[in-house]
Amino acid sequence: MNLPMEPSRLAEMFGMPEATDSKLDDEAGRIAALRRYNVLGSAPERAFDRITSLVKTILNVPIVAVSLVDQDRQWFKSCIGLDVRETKRQDAFCDHTIRTRQAMVVPNAALDPRFASNPLVLGPPHIVSYAGVPLNAPDGYNIGSLCVIDTVPRDFDNQQIEVLKSFAAIVVDEFELRLLAGTDELTGAVSRRAFIAEADKAVARFERYALPSAIVAFDIDHFKQVNDTYGHPAGDKVLRAIGACISEMTRPSDAFGRLGGEEFAVLLADTEAGDAYVAAERFRHALEHLIIEHNVPIRITASFGIAALGGGCRTRDAWLASSDAQLYRAKQTGRNRCCAETLS
Repeated sequence: MNLPMEPSRLAEMFGMPEATDSKLDDEAGRIAALRRYNVLGSAPERAFDRITSLVKTILNVPIVAVSLVDQDRQWFKSCIGLDVRETKRQDAFCDHTIRTRQAMVVPNAALDPRFASNPLVLGPPHIVSYAGVPLNAPDGYNIGSLCVIDTVPRDFDNQQIEVLKSFAAIVVDEFELRLLAGTDELTGAVSRRAFIAEADKAVARFERYALPSAIVAFDIDHFKQVNDTYGHPAGDKVLRAIGACISEMTRPSDAFGRLGGEEFAVLLADTEAGDAYVAAERFRHALEHLIIEHNVPIRITASFGIAALGGGCRTRDAWLASSDAQLYRAKQTGRNRCCAETLS
């Protein structure tokens, strides 16, 4: 049987321009794919450190990093040979790597017009040569790269690039395993995947026994301003504080999940719509009065959307969509408030 050849391979064979890859140009989708892993700002983990250590030994390089490219920074999940956890995105070699499906090799940065005046070349860590392979998530987005750096000119041959590609695939597999593990390390909340699994169980209980449940979805108001004003480490501190605050207020039978960057939800078991609204107001009030210790203490608010099972919400997707719609309404009507379809 003759299998169809990949478009990139056809373009290479016949000298044709490669077809446009829409996901390489979809920055909003790429950032969403990165945030899905809830890994930015998380503590070092042995699985990733083992990968960078092995790559360092095999390729005999002084610097190896698992680099994740955020909106305005490059953040290292694991790094050997550098004392920093992040750099500006505009200076990151890896920001160039994520814009292609291929490995990027820079034999001598001083001779490359893209990087000759880069502060990471002219100053510490004095990058001279670089090779990076995109970290391609299962949904097709490049969330970062596995890269190696040397302080002397060198090329990287095909065999070495294949080694990088193999380990890059392992890095992505580790991120997927983190999702399956079910817990977000930064906030202590369950992952989006684990939360959805709990929602499916609640729907099944409702169908079989008519047991009520409600979802309280909430989103931190103007969270981007926190990062822009105080920096990403402060933003991570805020998320940790929110996780601790809400976790203390939920029951063992509830499920508290982090669904995205600053998006959370609480699944309230055995709870009718009215009681869910009361609970949401308690959460809102607690967050409004939460003081996050920093050089300048940080205060935040959040907007809440409540949806109970029943009526038009008899499937998991409809239930989540309803809570999202009410959350959106809360934001559109002034923020720092709770909205529910039948109660507000």
